[in-house]
Amino acid sequence: MIDHLLVLPRLRIQNANAISGPMTWGFPAMSAFVGVMQALERRLPDDMGLMFNGIGVICHSMEPQVTKKGITRAFHLTRNPVDKTGKTSAIVEEGRAHIDISLLIDVGFNGDVLHSQEQRNEIAKRLYHLAQGMRIAGGSVVPTTSVADERYCPRLISFNPDDSEQAYTNWRRVMRSLLPGFALVQRDDLLKAHTKTLQKDNEGATAFDAWLDLCRINHECREVEEVSSDGEIKQQVRWSIRRPYRGWLVPIPVGYAAISPLYNPGEVVNVRDPGVKFQFVESIYSIGEWVSPHRIRDPEALLWSVDIESAQQGLYRLKNFYSDSLSTAFQGAV
Repeated sequence: MIDHLLVLPRLRIQNANAISGPMTWGFPAMSAFVGVMQALERRLPDDMGLMFNGIGVICHSMEPQVTKKGITRAFHLTRNPVDKTGKTSAIVEEGRAHIDISLLIDVGFNGDVLHSQEQRNEIAKRLYHLAQGMRIAGGSVVPTTSVADERYCPRLISFNPDDSEQAYTNWRRVMRSLLPGFALVQRDDLLKAHTKTLQKDNEGATAFDAWLDLCRINHECREVEEVSSDGEIKQQVRWSIRRPYRGWLVPIPVGYAAISPLYNPGEVVNVRDPGVKFQFVESIYSIGEWVSPHRIRDPEALLWSVDIESAQQGLYRLKNFYSDSLSTAFQGAV
């Protein structure tokens, strides 16, 4: 259950990482924003007593730094400096994008620091100032000037668990203030359902086949009978786009899967931090959907968090409960 929601609106990020995995490019992976949440929590004073439990992202605009030539796109690459021998260094392709986003963080606390509206406003401003000095998804935050419109001011909203109607009204007001934009949610349910659909025609179909089928635009043709002006029936071929499900579906990375044992500190050389345990991993993917914020009825459906239980099985992945919220109504305490 969510008691408090931190809203950091309209953060303009320059040169955010647009290559989030070996098989996808575009909007940064949600793991990058979960990392921002954890980094922001570490910067809080110990006496503040705040805890961050989940984060949601709403994208208002995205401008990939690419060159278009027909249907082919190429990233704008930087010119690396020469090495010590005077030769040109190898170019490592780095995808970048300018994005305009709003962050929503589930905030828990110990004590009564959030009971006062003045205290909540002051904390929201401090956290917004901290976020503007951080790297988000590898990009730099462009400082924004103050505006009179309250929609662009940071807010720390408190929900009353005893008044479900008022909590729902407050939630709807927050979502409307973040329009226009789209929120990225997880749709594992569609991936599982499409896998079963493909297996009806092909028993050997896997989740990877379903993932590829949902990621691409599929064109199919069919023969139809049409009556010409002279009354003759002719067979015509018509092409159409096959969309198995409604919505704006996209492939997304959702974490990592272990491909090696968990090594003790110091067993593997040349690691970033030799003082912690180490494990080789590969990216894991799922299907996501871009949803307009005004269609999200439950705050928990928007938020992403770390799946602690799966980590014990070597799956370091994120979880989101949007698909669960489709069959449930607003749960009162948000």
